[in-house]
Amino acid sequence: MAADLDTAAGRNALLAACAEPDILVTNNAGPAPGTFADWDHDAWLAALEANLLAPVHLISAVVEGMRRRRFGRIVNITSAVVKTPRFGLSLSTTARTGLTAFAKGLQRETVADNVTINNLLPQHIDTGRQQEMARRMMHDRGISFEEARTLQTRMVRARRLGAPHELGDACAYLCSAQASFISGQNLQVDGGSYDALL
Repeated sequence: MAADLDTAAGRNALLAACAEPDILVTNNAGPAPGTFADWDHDAWLAALEANLLAPVHLISAVVEGMRRRRFGRIVNITSAVVKTPRFGLSLSTTARTGLTAFAKGLQRETVADNVTINNLLPQHIDTGRQQEMARRMMHDRGISFEEARTLQTRMVRARRLGAPHELGDACAYLCSAQASFISGQNLQVDGGSYDALL
C-alpha cells in the first residue's frame, strides 16, 4: 500500500495494514541539495520530519512487539553522507546522522531480544535520485546528461553505478536469521568508494 511516511496518518495506515511486522525497513526521499540561502526554518523541519522523525516513529511503534516475539530486524536506509558529510547535502546529513545515533543507542537494548538494528549507507545507486543529481550537474556545469552520468561513474571506485537490487540484496541479508549477530552497524553500499579505514 502507498502512504506518506511524513504524516501520522500515513504511518498509522501502514501499521494498520501490518500491526506486528518482524521486519521494518525505513527509507525516505532525501531533501534537495542546496546552500544556507536555500535552508529556511521550514526546510530544516521538513528534513528532520522525513529523515529522522518518520523512521523513529515507525521504529517506536513496532520495536516492543518484536522484542516480545524475540525476533526483529530493523534496517534504516540512510546515506553515505552520514560518514562523509558534504555541505551541499547538510539537510540530509544532519537528519540521517541523528537517525544513526538513535538506532545505535536503541540496539544496545534490543539486541538481547534478537532484535537487530542496522543502517545501510548507499551511494551512487542507479535510482531516480542519481538521475536528479545528474540533471543538477548538467545545469551547474553546462554539460550533457551523458557527460554528467560519466562523471558520476568516475566518482565510484567500481567505475559503475550500483544496481538497486544490490542494495536490496544487502538489506535482505541484514534482515535474515543468518545476520542475528550483526547489530548497530553502518554498512556502506558504495562500490568501494569510502576511503577511510573505519
